[in-house]
Amino acid sequence: MRSTWHIVHLGIKELISLYRDPVLLFLIAYTFTFSVYTPAKSAVMDVVNASIAVVDEDNSDAARAVQDSLLPPLFLKPSVIPFSQINPAMDRGKFTFIVNIPPEFQADLARDRKPDVQVITDATAMSQAGRGPTYLQRIINRTVDPYWRGRGNAANQPLLALETRARFNPNMQQSWFVAINQVINNISVLAIFLCGAAVLREREHGNIEHLLVMPLRPFELMFAKIWANAIVVIAASMLSIFLVVKGLIGVPIAGSIALFASGLTIYLFSVTALGIMLATIVRSMPQFGLLAFPVFIVMSLLSGGQTPLESMPVFLQKVMQFVPSTHFVSFSQAVLFRDATPAMVWPQMAAMFAIGSAYTLYTLVRFRKMLAAIQ
Repeated sequence: MRSTWHIVHLGIKELISLYRDPVLLFLIAYTFTFSVYTPAKSAVMDVVNASIAVVDEDNSDAARAVQDSLLPPLFLKPSVIPFSQINPAMDRGKFTFIVNIPPEFQADLARDRKPDVQVITDATAMSQAGRGPTYLQRIINRTVDPYWRGRGNAANQPLLALETRARFNPNMQQSWFVAINQVINNISVLAIFLCGAAVLREREHGNIEHLLVMPLRPFELMFAKIWANAIVVIAASMLSIFLVVKGLIGVPIAGSIALFASGLTIYLFSVTALGIMLATIVRSMPQFGLLAFPVFIVMSLLSGGQTPLESMPVFLQKVMQFVPSTHFVSFSQAVLFRDATPAMVWPQMAAMFAIGSAYTLYTLVRFRKMLAAIQ
């Protein structure tokens, strides 16, 4: 019981110390407000208001129908340019897409010759260049269907028809995914930096020497920092989900917030220990920042939030299974997007707890060595 009271009172000391640090308070507020809202609303990866031009070498009704089908908000009003201006226009970056309609386009459609429409793309606009040609293909195929003689021929019908239904994001709103992903990433970075800063702040200010002369044990000092900073991250992330994600951005949360908070608590058990462990390696905040940022970037890029884990090399997939953020990303997406139940996500929760226990034991060993070196 005495150790429990020590951990509680030391945690309260951590909260008071955080309250008196305006820089960290600003970092917490910024991380869960502007850092969530701005990417979700501004970093648009979809095709929106893309500049486009049409080279009409046919001057037929079908060609004009294709030009009229390129409408906002996907594309700006199409410009009509001659064939000779394709390369100069693309070299100047004037257009993202140029659609070249060949001569005899409508006549070939009427004769079922299946003419080719050339789509020239500025690949420097990576996000739009990757998605735009697919959009253009669907728009042009749908537009020229009335002019195509062979549309009723059974031999021209596809053997398989793919019909896609979006269950949890029916309008394919990218901001929904970006907002949730930003909260997940910010939880990791804030937990690491808050715990690391708590250790280094005491070392730089000389407070840790005062604590060492008290009847306190290393695990009491360490667990006090873990629970105090974890509760700050939990409170900030819950407010961000309710006020920013659901309120300002309008993302519907399909799953249980209570289940997400439970999984978040388990995840913070490991990631806060990781922050303390990194702080025991370095001696100052600048060194901690140089060490923590690469660790966070690797966790963010390779945990499955940015790209699917299945798309990575098999060796890397196996390595990332020992990183808690991999399981937390899978858990969060299942709960918040797909309304997963505890029976569905217990493997991820168990993996986070097991990894967190291993991290905590190793961090405690390093923390003891650090304190012994100070004494």
